[in-house]
Amino acid sequence: MLAGDIVVTLPAMPTATMPGRLLRLQRLLLVWYRDSARDLPWRRTRDPYRILVSEMMLQQTQAARVAPVYETFLRRFPTVHALAAATPGEVLIAWQGLGYNRRAVSLHRAARAVVAVHGGVVPSALPELLALPGIGQYTARAVATFAFHERVGPVDTNIGRVLARAVMGAPLSRTAAQALADDVVPASGARGDVADWSQALMDLGARTCTARAPRCDACPIAATCAWLAAGGASALPDPAATTATRARPQAVFAGSDRYHRGRLVDALRWGPVAVDDLCSACGLDDTQRLVRITNALVDDGLVEWSEGQLRLPA
Repeated sequence: MLAGDIVVTLPAMPTATMPGRLLRLQRLLLVWYRDSARDLPWRRTRDPYRILVSEMMLQQTQAARVAPVYETFLRRFPTVHALAAATPGEVLIAWQGLGYNRRAVSLHRAARAVVAVHGGVVPSALPELLALPGIGQYTARAVATFAFHERVGPVDTNIGRVLARAVMGAPLSRTAAQALADDVVPASGARGDVADWSQALMDLGARTCTARAPRCDACPIAATCAWLAAGGASALPDPAATTATRARPQAVFAGSDRYHRGRLVDALRWGPVAVDDLCSACGLDDTQRLVRITNALVDDGLVEWSEGQLRLPA
């Protein structure tokens, strides 16, 4: 739990304490999603490997940037066996354009674990997914529900915001948001409802129930929204403004260590770089800072030294 979280006490079973409103909310949202869903390439598959790749790519990166890289990446590594057999450097080259390069290394390690531990079959059980390297609560639940229709609720920023506003009308801690998300997944209906439900929450949060200036007049579940039912902005503070699941303001990127890390990895995608050329490769003239950035990249498994040159790991 984060410092300053405002925590609400959740009912043990929201479906038991507010069945009518919750069921109506589920029905309205699923109907809206089936008419208005974004057409994204990873939504056209139930292949758990392809879904794992997409979910790793989508962490902190917009869908529009991910889509073209996703397609190219899967042509290069069409199966989990192909990805596991690649070098980390090859995976980093194919990852170009997405940033946050540690995700590429985590995905590669997860693929190798799937092959080594699970015989090349991505597991469906949540504990086994969570045991894969670099896989957290959100990614494990996303694979479980989108690929295997498990009744679990992944919670990203958009989903957390919608749940806080529409379902509870109150701020939620991270723990409470996850418990609620798992509990309000549709319990009946077509198997597709389970996966569509979380996708619908994401789309609603991305397009309508946005962090700033939510479009409540165009919201398909406005009639069932707990926050609006209590008076909305005219009567209550926005629960998503104080919930632990809100997006945090991002630090300035240009000139940051992350910026120069990215520049250096991009330079290494073209080949090894000699020590004397490292400053120009990452756009730095501060030697101490360069050493710190380089050492961190080595520790993260993103680069390695070989014969006096820095290169992507082979």
